[in-house]
Amino acid sequence: MTPLRILYRGPLESCNFDCDYCPFGKVELQQDQLDEDFAALERFVAWAVAQPRPLAVFFTPWGEALIHEAYQQAIATLSCCAHVERVVIQTNLSCGLSWLSEVDPASVALWVTWHPGWTPLERLLRRCARLRSEAIRHSVGIVGEREHFTAIVEARAALPPQTYLWINADRHLDPPYSDAELDWLATIDPCFPDNVAPWPSRGQPCDAGHRVITVDGGGIVRRCHFVSEPIGSLEQVDDTLAPRACPNESCRCHIGYVHLPSTGLAQLYGSGILERIPGPQWAGWGTLEALVANGVPAAPAEPSGASGASGAR
Repeated sequence: MTPLRILYRGPLESCNFDCDYCPFGKVELQQDQLDEDFAALERFVAWAVAQPRPLAVFFTPWGEALIHEAYQQAIATLSCCAHVERVVIQTNLSCGLSWLSEVDPASVALWVTWHPGWTPLERLLRRCARLRSEAIRHSVGIVGEREHFTAIVEARAALPPQTYLWINADRHLDPPYSDAELDWLATIDPCFPDNVAPWPSRGQPCDAGHRVITVDGGGIVRRCHFVSEPIGSLEQVDDTLAPRACPNESCRCHIGYVHLPSTGLAQLYGSGILERIPGPQWAGWGTLEALVANGVPAAPAEPSGASGASGAR
């Protein structure tokens, strides 16, 4: 039986980093706000543990959640449930990692976003080496800002080719990417072209609301993070699941468009769809092995008028 994929996002809205494009940078919550989030998380975990059906859970917090012990424990608890096939979280990987000894590595995976201004490459590499030593599946990604191009080269050269390094397109660059830059970024991340432009989605069938749902801290179910209309609650989740067409003109985010059958990306990622790791059949793995072995090319010259920094998000 195919697991129901659940993207969970509680009321937490805070981060220990301060990236200029993120509204949650260096936001510190009061203890009562944290307690509210942790209570919601506890309710969700209790619900998930009690389910008779296969599940795959993806924590997609507004900000950084893994620095909180409550999320570490939630992942450990869910990973040890036989019916929970995958537990994934988006993280900047700034937390301690001793809690990994409590998880079942067969079901845990991390979606790691690297912020070069906050995490030196050497620290990232040490932490990824720790993940490998603990047999924790993980991808590593970065926003493709021009000011990050050198960091992208260094990371791809230093990480093992078996560690997928994804690049999110910066759609606010001024001027936009040149053709040479687009080709170069696709050399580093063969899936980069999938992220460059929004996917047309209005009226398209989508697994969201059928095979994948999002849940908030109140247990309200929506089809995805990008359609605000509720479709039900966790307590009656089976009654809410049905094929649905996307009501939005386009889908701009990986955690949304990857569930559109028209993209073909569900087949590409397979069981790694939540943690953003292509499946073993992906032809790009051979490309990455050759890239790392032969040397990662430097970025092309910036187009005229480029400042190296992004526009506002």
